[in-house]
Amino acid sequence: MSQLLPLPRPTVQLPTGGRPWLGANFWSRLGGPLMWRTFDESLVREELGVLVDHGLDLTRSFFYWPDLQPAPDRVDQELCARFGRFLDLHTEVGLSTIPTFIVGHMSGENWDPVWRNGRDLYRDVWMVDRQAWFIREMVRRFHGHDAVVGWLISNEMPLYGGGGLTADADTPGSSGHEAVTAWAGLMVQAVRAGGGSQPVSIGDGAWGREVTGSDNGFRIRDLSPLVDWLGPHNYHMTDDPVRQHFVPAIHAELLARFGRPVVMEEFGLSSDFVSDEGAADYYRQVLHTTLLAGATGWIAWNNTDLDLPDQDPYRHHPFEMHFGITTSDGRPKPQLLELQRFRELLDRVDLPSCRRAPTNTGILVSSYLEGDHPFVAEADIPAVRDSLLQSYVSARLADLAPAMLHELDGVPAAKLLLVPSVKALTAPTWRALAEAAEAGSTVLITYSSGETSFQRGPWWPGLDEFAGVRKLLRYGLTEPVTDPVVTWRITERFGNLGPGDSLTFIAGGTPDGRCMLPVEPVDARVVARDSHDRPALLVRDVGAGRIVLATYPVEYFAARTPRVNPDDTVRLYRAAAELAGALPDVVIDDPNAFADIIEHVDGRRFALVVSESPEALKVNLRTRGSDEIEPVPLEPYGVQLVDLTWMSDS
Repeated sequence: MSQLLPLPRPTVQLPTGGRPWLGANFWSRLGGPLMWRTFDESLVREELGVLVDHGLDLTRSFFYWPDLQPAPDRVDQELCARFGRFLDLHTEVGLSTIPTFIVGHMSGENWDPVWRNGRDLYRDVWMVDRQAWFIREMVRRFHGHDAVVGWLISNEMPLYGGGGLTADADTPGSSGHEAVTAWAGLMVQAVRAGGGSQPVSIGDGAWGREVTGSDNGFRIRDLSPLVDWLGPHNYHMTDDPVRQHFVPAIHAELLARFGRPVVMEEFGLSSDFVSDEGAADYYRQVLHTTLLAGATGWIAWNNTDLDLPDQDPYRHHPFEMHFGITTSDGRPKPQLLELQRFRELLDRVDLPSCRRAPTNTGILVSSYLEGDHPFVAEADIPAVRDSLLQSYVSARLADLAPAMLHELDGVPAAKLLLVPSVKALTAPTWRALAEAAEAGSTVLITYSSGETSFQRGPWWPGLDEFAGVRKLLRYGLTEPVTDPVVTWRITERFGNLGPGDSLTFIAGGTPDGRCMLPVEPVDARVVARDSHDRPALLVRDVGAGRIVLATYPVEYFAARTPRVNPDDTVRLYRAAAELAGALPDVVIDDPNAFADIIEHVDGRRFALVVSESPEALKVNLRTRGSDEIEPVPLEPYGVQLVDLTWMSDS
């Protein structure tokens, strides 16, 4: 067996030290965004007190820009005084806050200061100067207050100012990201010029192409050197309950590679969209799956429901009134109780002294998700992103605790490398994958022709030699999958699968994407065949490792199929991990739950077990290579923290 080193998984703690941030975005229920006009000190004290009583220690607060800067060279002194009193109340009840400066977008509407007059927020020098002046003035007033623990430049600036994108591709900087990055750098400098030494971030939502595959001008690779944390905002909607739970987690994983703490800066839901039980389940899942994905801070949207049906934006977006973790009369909702329980778990493990255990499994993130490769069909990129998400879900449910390996950063050798539903990687990466196999990696690659007809086919240099096959494609044509359900019959031992076993996959996707790769073996052996007796899974032994080719895009199929998880990709990944010797120290015997290990610097180890089932489960947690088990009962979509001391004593 290969002696490849485990892969680290980043867990970057906040630079403030102490307890991890756990809090809520804050608007008082008297006024919402207009709260500074109607500031009620006793009500705000009461609202803050409810948060403290349930274990929260942080708010994110907002300078509603049209009110706070009514003229280009003037701030409203009375409203600033009220904000100062707001900070005092935080100190009195034991909370900190992160003020947010450029708040022109909020809850489904954009508001300009009356003096903006359509000026470009990024390129108009005078307009950039006025924003910097406002930030500098606010920081100068409040940077010395004990309640201020950090700063945010904006609230979802891509929705307010756009991404600076233009249609003129011949103009230098027309893609927008250069102007956006320069703007962000100047705003951070304004914080420092005002005397602010606290951590700072942008507040853009971390929706850059590195996470979503779509360029909004806010490129995380460019912005991360400027900031002290990265803050994803998650309000996604999907067609599969398990994927729904994992989207914030994969966003955290994709951001962790930039070496900054990941703070779940906004996440939540409107009670108008979901039952109380469903709301609690969603909060519980997001909190714990993002913890296991490397997040070290959480700020829910938002502290309270509102009763403002005649005030914009709630008049036209009425569901926005009910994102609170308390009701409009101050009673805790199930979401707040989940946050309280999560705080207890964070304190129990002493999160600032913990790290995620290293892993033997990596998922390769194609550079086509985030790169500037020329003449690539943008319509193919969503399939790259969605197949990556589905691969992450399946690897999680197989207990593999995968690391995200970015093609742009190189391909390290690891016991198991997963390359999901891939049409295109760069030529050097294919060479690196072959070298990893020579060094001992098991490289599992699932084929995809892409989702469009643009240069449809494998962008793999030397596919035949690489995989040990002869491809049977014809130019310009695909091999369509006509069976609604694809069945693989295992013909040779593959990990824990053997002859007599089978795997099934629902064939989802577009006509261009619902295709397979017809091949015949040359120096690879066939370990699974489809119902038409074609090779479905082949293994080519290479050096100390092996290349495994799946001729079907199973992750893509699942990504395009509603309510599919867990599907048999989980079993395929588990078998590949068995073959590669890549199983982690603890595994679960049920694909409807998964476990991951958190390690404390003092040697303690904890397994966090998470259910993805709507039914109660009782799963067996077992050690790798051992028959010893720990029964773990799980409520529907529940979690359990298991102290692994028993492992070291066995």
